[in-house]
Amino acid sequence: MPELTHPDIESAAARIAGRVRPVTVTSAPEDGLHFALEFMQHTGTFKARGAQNFIRAHLEAGCFPEAGITIASGGNAGLACAWAAREAGVPATVFLPTTAPGVKVERLRSYGATVELVGAEFAEAAEACRNFVASSGALASHAYDHPLIAAGAGTLMTEILEQVPDLDTVVVSVGGGGLFAGVATAATHAGVRTVAVEPRNCRALNAALEAGEPVDVTVDSVAADSLGARRATPLALAAARSDLVTSVLVDDAAIIAARAHLWDDHRLAVEHAAATALAGVRGRSDGATNGYVPADGEKFCVVLCGANTSLGDL
Repeated sequence: MPELTHPDIESAAARIAGRVRPVTVTSAPEDGLHFALEFMQHTGTFKARGAQNFIRAHLEAGCFPEAGITIASGGNAGLACAWAAREAGVPATVFLPTTAPGVKVERLRSYGATVELVGAEFAEAAEACRNFVASSGALASHAYDHPLIAAGAGTLMTEILEQVPDLDTVVVSVGGGGLFAGVATAATHAGVRTVAVEPRNCRALNAALEAGEPVDVTVDSVAADSLGARRATPLALAAARSDLVTSVLVDDAAIIAARAHLWDDHRLAVEHAAATALAGVRGRSDGATNGYVPADGEKFCVVLCGANTSLGDL
């Protein structure tokens, strides 16, 4: 099984330095609680880190194709890929189904990407992307399933530790596991605990730990637009096997309550995926199946990973 290493994250940090916004870490009124405000990152999520690392590493290696980079994603990964490609001055082609919201299409185009609308379902767009790679030689990117993507995400944790060097625990939401793999690898290296939080009905990592290998799961959650991976990556499973990692499941009601709490009490507008992390800390919201309970005096940081959301329901 492949594993991400701390040197991978160190290399990513050097590679993307000055190309992403350093995360702001702020303390909350609650004892020991910190928030990592990664939703302030370029394109609105942590995915800008992985996209930058992926593209820059291939440019450094001198193996970037003339056809540029391509990805099938109308979500945060597609936006990050298009943005990072523009910053690097390379072409990006993003495949979406014809049913994709116009606002996403226009935002991708605003980053200079070529948008190809294919089929009524995402699977058709993904197949078209694979065909484009085969015919053009374009570099295929992925939303989360690549060591360079995960290593880029892990740079977030190194920046958190620079600001809170005596941190005890980091709390992060999990979808396919790119962010988790990077954060947990960096945290474990530093002797810091990682709490991995998933919606009860989007439990790809939790199910992989239970089965001993990545397995397909059902996807049904208010946070599924960002956390709805059908299976976790082997990188995430390897990182989760550390004794310093705890897996937590939460109900949608807890996610919604945590998101409302972040807005009402802290004026932080985030997407449901970001609120999922806070929902996993018992005592901060209701509904955690086996929620993490911080000890008295414990310093813990909740990663608020993205804010590409509608403000109308806050």
